[in-house]
Amino acid sequence: MELLFPLLILALLVPMFLGIRRQKREMAKTAELQDSLTVGDRVLTTSGLHATVVELGDGTVDLEVAPGVVTTWSRLVIRELLVEDDEEFEEEDIDEIVDETPVDEKPADTTPVEETPEETKRRLDNE
Repeated sequence: MELLFPLLILALLVPMFLGIRRQKREMAKTAELQDSLTVGDRVLTTSGLHATVVELGDGTVDLEVAPGVVTTWSRLVIRELLVEDDEEFEEEDIDEIVDETPVDEKPADTTPVEETPEETKRRLDNE
């Protein structure tokens, strides 16, 4: 019975200690990322905004969210650095795919079929 209380305390403190260590590691990793930002990096903010770094200040970063649209943010909102995938399609690739589509293929008939309510009921009853 005397060992039960210390074991209970130990069982509660060990997971808490391990959680704090993991959280400190993640914070250090995020701080390192925020300090290593350079102009031209693609980033993701904590609010889910994808943007490009255009200028860096002491505690701020200017992000281009659309062509010609630059906003100023705190460096603390940068969550991760986005890496461009080689598999992503460029605009030229899409143009090539469209150009390779055969011209002689006819699109499916998309004209709406007119049917009376009675015909619709018969069709649905047969299915």
